[in-house]
Amino acid sequence: MEKGKTAEVGGTFLNVYTEGSGAVTIVFMAGNGVTCPVLEYKPVYRRMSAKYRIAVIEKAGYGFSGSAQTPRTLENLVSEDREALRISGIEPPYVLAAHSYSGFEAVYWANTYPEEVKAVLSMDMGVPDMAVSQSEELGEKKRCAMVKRQEKLLQKVAKGGLITKLLKNRLENVSGLLCGSELTDEEKKIYRELFYKNIAHREFTDEALLMTENAKKAQSTGVLKCPSCFFISDMKTPSKKTTWRQAGKAYAEKCGGEVHLSDKGHMMYAVIPDEMSETFERFLVGKGIVQK
Repeated sequence: MEKGKTAEVGGTFLNVYTEGSGAVTIVFMAGNGVTCPVLEYKPVYRRMSAKYRIAVIEKAGYGFSGSAQTPRTLENLVSEDREALRISGIEPPYVLAAHSYSGFEAVYWANTYPEEVKAVLSMDMGVPDMAVSQSEELGEKKRCAMVKRQEKLLQKVAKGGLITKLLKNRLENVSGLLCGSELTDEEKKIYRELFYKNIAHREFTDEALLMTENAKKAQSTGVLKCPSCFFISDMKTPSKKTTWRQAGKAYAEKCGGEVHLSDKGHMMYAVIPDEMSETFERFLVGKGIVQK
């Protein structure tokens, strides 16, 4: 497989994969702990790259990228993404396709640099309001303790052994890509290798510990002001006051965004890639952002 090109950013190097062509680049942004974004989001982006230019940014600690040398603050995450694209010769305008945690990055990016972002496509992205509400409900100390426990578990999984075998299907194949036909046999082999190589990277924990702070920074920029299209799952969360779906719908409505509800889980891009890519294309064409 072609993994992409490296861009020296923030004292390390980021992997940026591109394919297709077009005046607007659709930038795929990874959720927290996605160990190889270039392979993870292939089901959707390979369908869209037939007509449009796509780019997949692998943040520090992710995929084929190097280790982070800067704190995982929202400002650093977004500035490093922007710089990596420019170094790679990928200039604005962009459409940001965000999954999970990267929703905070997409909101901050789109609102802080509106001249660069034409639209946001939500692949079940996290919305700032939900993260802030969840922190208030659980308490930041309790939430961070949960993150630390998860870190210890993943460190054990990375070492191999009985716990790795017991949790194999729940973790390495959580999206189902390893038993489907979206990836080649070679890509599945690389996917597994990178899963165990990256799963315990400190960047994932650092991002998670900064989640509330980063969500508040995104929230402070206001709701998304550019056109937006939301796929929203029914994912379960520790929050009892509001569900993931309720928070996503409420946020999308405040943005005036287009809403599509799905019961295919948080990694829906691996299950309904045709529906997602076709919906996103109709949305972008309808808004005049890309040509049919």
